[in-house]
Amino acid sequence: MAYVQGFVLPVPADKKEAYRKAAADFSPIAKEFGATRQVEAWGDDVPDGKLTDFKGAVKAKPDEVVVFSWIEYPSKEVAEEAHRKVMNDPRMHDMDMPFDGQRMIVAGFTPILDKGNAGKTGYVDGFLAAVPAANKQAYLDMATKAAAVFQDYGAVRVVETWGDNVPDGKVTDYKGAVKATADEKIVYSWVEWPSKQVRDEGWKKMMEDQRMKDHKMPFDGKRMIYGGFAPILDV
Repeated sequence: MAYVQGFVLPVPADKKEAYRKAAADFSPIAKEFGATRQVEAWGDDVPDGKLTDFKGAVKAKPDEVVVFSWIEYPSKEVAEEAHRKVMNDPRMHDMDMPFDGQRMIVAGFTPILDKGNAGKTGYVDGFLAAVPAANKQAYLDMATKAAAVFQDYGAVRVVETWGDNVPDGKVTDYKGAVKATADEKIVYSWVEWPSKQVRDEGWKKMMEDQRMKDHKMPFDGKRMIYGGFAPILDV
């Protein structure tokens, strides 16, 4: 995996199956155009934040659930060509999109850390952060140490990606989601677990681990967004 398209979107709670079906119908098209993996994860443990949160990122309504989704590609070139083809593919025009596309946020990201195995996931922790561009290496150093702790407590994969093609949106966008300033980059990251139970137990142990307490965060943690998501599609 050398490039990621990351999505966050609000879907009406009663449209879960319709959304899963639409995503599943899209999968063969994405694969045809070069995608190597597509994951759709349904909001399960998505807390409200004081400054920022996933619900605010997409202006989710009370009857909507936040979906955290990504598509992996072998290169940026393949991803961009796939996006161009998708936009012009007649099969896309016939698809029912059971959500408000204006509030979906999407961007292209370059992986800076990918530890573990990319298999089927049982549960996903998703994160968004605003990191000063000058602190990229410091962030990677911190993330590398954290990834080792995650894996010690059962995580099967830890991925950190750095904002590359992050467009401004009319209604919602990644920069607004984390209140990014002009000198900050968006980080889109996730942790894959074998199950929610392993994830819950892993987090408890991590909170007590001295390695996590010694962390110096080279970004504003108050604006970081996180949540737990249950996979509804992983192909």
